[in-house]
Amino acid sequence: MSSAPASLKQLAARVDVRLDEFLAAERDRWASFDSELAHPIEEIRRLVLSGGKRLRPAFCHWGYVGAGGGDNDQIDIDAGAAFELMHAFALFHDDVMDDADSRRGQPTTHTVAAAEHAANDWAGESRRFGEGVAILVGDLAFVYADQLLEEATLEASRIWNELRVELNIGQYLDILGGVSRTRDVVKSERICRYKSGKYTIERPLHLGAVLAAPEHADELLPHLSNYGLPLGDAFQMRDDVMGAFGDEAVTGKPVGGDLLEGKPTPLLARATRRADDAQRRVLELVGDPDLDADTVAKIQQVIIDTGGLDELEAHISALTEAAVTSLDTAPITQVAKTELTQLAEFVSQRTT
Repeated sequence: MSSAPASLKQLAARVDVRLDEFLAAERDRWASFDSELAHPIEEIRRLVLSGGKRLRPAFCHWGYVGAGGGDNDQIDIDAGAAFELMHAFALFHDDVMDDADSRRGQPTTHTVAAAEHAANDWAGESRRFGEGVAILVGDLAFVYADQLLEEATLEASRIWNELRVELNIGQYLDILGGVSRTRDVVKSERICRYKSGKYTIERPLHLGAVLAAPEHADELLPHLSNYGLPLGDAFQMRDDVMGAFGDEAVTGKPVGGDLLEGKPTPLLARATRRADDAQRRVLELVGDPDLDADTVAKIQQVIIDTGGLDELEAHISALTEAAVTSLDTAPITQVAKTELTQLAEFVSQRTT
């Protein structure tokens, strides 16, 4: 397992200060109007300041520094905070779509709101209230992300907008793939790229570079894609491994969560492609929300026995190597190349 680079922790601290400052000001502004309006903003703060690796701010930062930007410029920090709020928007909505009870070891916003509704014996259905609150809180995070990028150039705004379109397209592909029980490697890798990979690595790199040197975008962006696309795929595939095999105490998510939800992952697609008839019957149980621990363990064992896990691990390694090798010819600063190499190892081998 690779540990997080020291620079990632330093950058995360700067971004967290900005997030805390920004959200506290918004909370106080709205609470002065009506004390109940502090709650939705506190829910954003609870999520974004409760954990997370700050990878999107990191890739944005090294795209920015790699293109000649300063190491501690305000627009770079604001962009990093905007990425965390954009990510929070996706998580709030994702938890509703997945009916998830926990996130980062804490109860999800829709479950907290539903419990509050039930405890107060309010009118209507607790579940619908909770989901409505979470959707609105996510939308609020979406708007706040935009506010932090108000000073961005037109070129950067175009990348930001494309990133958000890609994210939503990827999420649609993900839920469609789940209900249609997609087990195709090509389709599952497309979902993997658009729901997470591009907006985690490639687009943050692009945004950072264009914020620093918009005049060199045509030269920089293809090289950054040569690194960002394969590593983004490796990042999400590692996430898929954790979603199927991760320890809840480490990941903050239920053991075998992706198996319960029937996520259309490249891992499951590879195992299905390699399975015999008996193994395939076990894999067909994926997506049943009532799976017990023993059945989850049987599915996990089939994924291992088919060689699907080993095949995906080899693919993750190859993608990571391709990303790192591409930096040799990238026209970015040497410090950025060094940091991006370290980040590649970390994101592809992480356990949380």
